[in-house]
Formats: sequence, C-alpha cells, structure tokens
Amino acid sequence: MGRYTGPVEKLSRREGVELFLKGERALNGKSALERRGDAPPGQHGQARRKKPSIYQTQLRAKQTAKRYYGIREGQFRRYVQKANRMHGVTGEELLNLLERRLDNVVYRLGFAGTRAQARQFVNHGHVRVDGKKVDIASFLVKEGQTIAIHGPVREVAAASTELTGVVSGWLQTDFEALEGKVLRLPVRSDINAPVNEQLIVELYSRL
Repeated sequence: MGRYTGPVEKLSRREGVELFLKGERALNGKSALERRGDAPPGQHGQARRKKPSIYQTQLRAKQTAKRYYGIREGQFRRYVQKANRMHGVTGEELLNLLERRLDNVVYRLGFAGTRAQARQFVNHGHVRVDGKKVDIASFLVKEGQTIAIHGPVREVAAASTELTGVVSGWLQTDFEALEGKVLRLPVRSDINAPVNEQLIVELYSRL
C-alpha cells in the first residue's frame, strides 16, 4: 500500500489523539480534533465501541505510532524487529529508533512545521549531517552529530522556528544558524508522543 495522501486530520480523528500532522493549524487550536471532537470520521460520525477488544486496542496503538511518525507498515515492522534484538526494554528501544530518524530530528529541532515537511527537506537534499548531505529520511542520528539546514528552504525553516516552543533535552538548537546538535540519545522521559509502546510490542509478539 502506498503512502496515505488524503486529508491528514482524518487520521487524528480516527485515532482520537492529536498527531500534529497539520503543523501550525494544530498549534493554534484549529485542528479538526479540536473542532469536532474525537468521533471517528464519516458522514455521520461513528460511535466508538465502549469496550474494544485487546487486539483492537493494540492495533490502534500501532496505527497511532505509524501515523505520528509517518512510517509504512513494512518499515515499522522492521523497527520493531530491530528493537527486539537490542539489549534494553523493547518498547523504549523502539521509540528511541523512531525518534532518531533524521526527519523526526529535523522536526524536533523546530526546522519544519510537520514531519512530512521535514521528510521533504531531507529527501530533497537540504539537510546536512556533520557537514555532509544526507537525503535518507530514515537515517539514524548519533550522539554528537550536528544537523543543519541548507539551500533555498532556509527561509521556510526559519519561519517554522517561530512556532517552536521548548526543544527536547537530548537536542540543542541554534535557531539563527538553523543548526542543531544531538547532545545524547533520547530516553523515554524525553519523548512526548501519544504512543503506548507496550501495546505495540504485545501486538507484534502475537503475530
């Protein structure tokens, strides 16, 4: 299945949480989730079941994470498998991998209004890691690396920094230079994401 290209606010309503897929619109409290509530999309809205099954709850947790980070099923499954082979807690290792994606780091640094925009910056070659062009959105950053925005998108990136609040403690940002640094690898307390990683791990353990 290809990448979803429909109205992105439907995804937030479907999961019942704000996924920040619309950038400034969500920050200004104008998202569809704010205006219409968490009823699933549809012509008349659809009532949520009062007591979903365990599988449904786990599935929704996975879909929320995939949509939040903008990742397809096959790639997401590979992240889960990789996290399972690591030495730490599988769910936390999974979030660590997702957070270290270059497109997510560009977004977390405040250089893009959405992860989709950050991914576009990376794919079009406007991001440098330690001074070298990296055009792979799934590139995993490491401790000590620097990330900078180059080229004609600098003006767009500079506008995005105006909407940025607090940058996560594992990152450091120079808004004027449009450059950031990975101070350390993220831990669970650094990751403010509407994701229940334990449910995701439980889901894949039964597949």
